[in-house]
Amino acid sequence: MAGNTTTHASGGIRELTVRAVVLGGIITLIFTAANVYLGLKVGLTFATSIPAAVISMAILRRFQNHTVVENNIVQTIASAAGTLSAIIFVLPGLVMIGWWTGFPYWTTAAVCAIGGTLGVMYSIPLRRALVTGSDLPYPEGVAGAEVLKVGDSSQSAASQRSGLRAIFTGAIGAGGFSLLGALKVVATKVSTVLHIGSGGTILGTSLSLALLGVGHLVGITVGIAMLVGVAISYGVLLPMLSRGAPAPLAASVPDIFATDVRFIGAGTIAVAAVWTLLKIIAPITSGIREAIRSTRRRHSGEKVDITEHDIPINIVAIVVVASMVPIGMLLWGFTRGTVLDGSAGSLIAVSLVFVLLVGLIVASVCGYMAGLIGASNSPISGVGILVAIAAAVLLSATYGQHDGTHGTALVAYTLFTAAVVFSVGTIANDNLQDLKTGQLVGATPWKQQVALIIGVVFGSLVIPPVLELMQSAFGFLGTPGAGDNALAAPQAALISSLVQGVFGDSLNWGLIGMGALIGVGVIIVDEILGRTTHKLHLPPLAVGMGMYLPITLTVMIPVGAIIGRFFDRWAERRGAHAAHIKRSGILLATGLIVGESLFGVVFAAIVGATGKDEPLAIVGDGFATWATVLGIIVFVAFSAYSYWSTAHHAARDAADTDAVTTS
Repeated sequence: MAGNTTTHASGGIRELTVRAVVLGGIITLIFTAANVYLGLKVGLTFATSIPAAVISMAILRRFQNHTVVENNIVQTIASAAGTLSAIIFVLPGLVMIGWWTGFPYWTTAAVCAIGGTLGVMYSIPLRRALVTGSDLPYPEGVAGAEVLKVGDSSQSAASQRSGLRAIFTGAIGAGGFSLLGALKVVATKVSTVLHIGSGGTILGTSLSLALLGVGHLVGITVGIAMLVGVAISYGVLLPMLSRGAPAPLAASVPDIFATDVRFIGAGTIAVAAVWTLLKIIAPITSGIREAIRSTRRRHSGEKVDITEHDIPINIVAIVVVASMVPIGMLLWGFTRGTVLDGSAGSLIAVSLVFVLLVGLIVASVCGYMAGLIGASNSPISGVGILVAIAAAVLLSATYGQHDGTHGTALVAYTLFTAAVVFSVGTIANDNLQDLKTGQLVGATPWKQQVALIIGVVFGSLVIPPVLELMQSAFGFLGTPGAGDNALAAPQAALISSLVQGVFGDSLNWGLIGMGALIGVGVIIVDEILGRTTHKLHLPPLAVGMGMYLPITLTVMIPVGAIIGRFFDRWAERRGAHAAHIKRSGILLATGLIVGESLFGVVFAAIVGATGKDEPLAIVGDGFATWATVLGIIVFVAFSAYSYWSTAHHAARDAADTDAVTTS
């Protein structure tokens, strides 16, 4: 395969090549299909950027003249397409409420493509505000860059060996532990319901090495903030709201968390999101001004650093405005021939303003959340809930009084509008991670932004037939004709029921209001800490995420952050070798994410091929107690060994390098 040669800062380096686009497209087909199936079945999707980077590195290194920035393009395309599959959190709701019987190919593809492209456009000025001008940790962006750097042929053999050892240690351990979990030999999470008075709470954690790695990368500030959120939800709210809950508590307490506590967390996220947006408006505005200045300087013939070469801001503005035309046509086509036909003009006008303005807000907030804890751990479904509720309130006020015959049509129209904004948010959630990776490996921003659009197009072409296949083969839980293996599509079911609640006046606004008040309190604490200590912070969005996400997804992140802090402190006591040892710790954390993510891809394929929830299980439920004990022992033992081994080898490699240099 031959690629096109592109100009780069150092001249003539391959970057946006034909082979990179083709390879990214092939990986897209596999990862997007796997993500759609897994997301519909269990409500979880996996991050595709790091597995794509590993696969790209393994394949492209067999060709001459491969480069780290060319590898970056491959993972960018695959990552954008894989992330777009999160549209499954909204669109299946149209089938669940009986408005669609399937997924019209071109309509579904257009929603994904136009919303995703708009998300790319919004992320361009955000790059300057949230990536180059921010100290957000971007754990997955950093991890992806480290993977690409290790595979870069320009690095020394010693550096490659050292980096690969750390990554392989983490990847093999995390992949192996995930395999043991799929075999059901070890438990991958530990949780129990604890009685507190007449109520209860949930104690537990996932035994996820990937989340341990994420915690190492995000750092102690975000980790502690998430732990505060966990304490609020599980230490205060859940025991309080579960008082007098019907027996057995083991069943009712988790339900109360899902139906009550999570909405309080969503209210906290909403207030924290608004506050975050207010704080980053100035950097965003500054970023737009810098983009305009950079475009003018380039047009005047002045040489501008390659890191300033975004897609020109005037083209961004044109694309954003022009995208309102096809979105308007999609909305008009959706209302045509329905009971909403007579009010289509006002509804479409409001929807277009909603997409334009709320899309930018959602892109900013999702990008910020991805910078805090990573795209795959970001509570994108919580943002989807807030978007759907906001759209429902706005469209209900626009339409006015309505009876039952119009209710289903309004719910469907709201879900369709929310799906466009959700596409914007999911792409922005991922794009800024990819742009962070690009910044760290010296990529050309505009080429990566073009690759992001290519990825969106690839994903948009793949998602509709996979959705249609899932609908025809399995159906969705609760819909007519759904079989025993019907897919739960939990987020889509929840969001559609919430929109129905808004139009039916049955939504509990008190829970969201309570969360908003908690959010205000957290903001005040954060501001006081920042102004009095100048070092300590309590990021409100991180607290909100700790409140909203299940405890099994949150606790391990603070644990990883604490371990990472101790590891870095130990490294700092090694003097001149500190930087090398710290980087080895980052690479180990990266490996933990890589191993679990790659296994997730393989496991999703096996689940899809067999149609079974647990296709690899070799023991039954009777082994569960032993699996829990073994899971804890193996998890702790490998975590301790991997960090000890990485620190030992990193210190020895650094000492050997010094000895060679001295001699």
